[in-house]
Amino acid sequence: MIVTSTDIKNNFGKYIRLAAKEDIIISKNGKIVGKLVAYQDSSEDIGGYGDILNDGTPAYSYHGHRVTYEEFLEISANSEERYEYIDGEIYLLASPKTTHQRILTKMFGTFYNWFEGKKCTPMTAPYDITLQRNESSKNVVQPDLMVICDLDEKLGDDDYYKGVPTLAVEIISASTKSKDYVRKLDLYMSCGVSEYWVVNPENREVQVYLFKDRDILNNKTYSFNDDIKSFYFEGLVLSLRDY
Repeated sequence: MIVTSTDIKNNFGKYIRLAAKEDIIISKNGKIVGKLVAYQDSSEDIGGYGDILNDGTPAYSYHGHRVTYEEFLEISANSEERYEYIDGEIYLLASPKTTHQRILTKMFGTFYNWFEGKKCTPMTAPYDITLQRNESSKNVVQPDLMVICDLDEKLGDDDYYKGVPTLAVEIISASTKSKDYVRKLDLYMSCGVSEYWVVNPENREVQVYLFKDRDILNNKTYSFNDDIKSFYFEGLVLSLRDY
């Protein structure tokens, strides 16, 4: 399928889903400028479970099949490592680097001060969030930073949050680009998250996506030199100029 870059920009959520079935060729001014393809797992199955690589490649496969939610719970319960579980695949979460932590600390400080006295609460990883595309599809993720607006209402008896964050933030690394830009974008959009920020320290950019009705309503790319603004929370502004 060939689509224009304008179509991609205006209907990104739609083409992310279509890319799972066929390659999307992107044209601009009559010329081919890119291709949107489905994410492929390049890990090999070793001894029943795949080799642990990094947090951008699935850490486990189960004899060539996807792992069930129950199998994920068993694996994570018997390990001291941190994992995410997305669409039947388990991702090992590597220890974050210093730049990642400095940016996260700055962002959390800004969010904490802005939301103080308001209903919504900012939280940081590690904090498991269970998201469901449907009744039979459970996913477990740990956004680097999130804003939760129904914590009291959705806090379970086990002291785990059972709802959907209003805003999620991921600070990416070279190994997590595919997961954060594609798989997590689609997951958050499909499961009711209202806004998603992708922070890229390498090129010093932040992409902000506003979701509505399980699709992208608006999006904007900011430089670290810009005032980064939330679509959903009017007045929430972040500066990363010093990072």
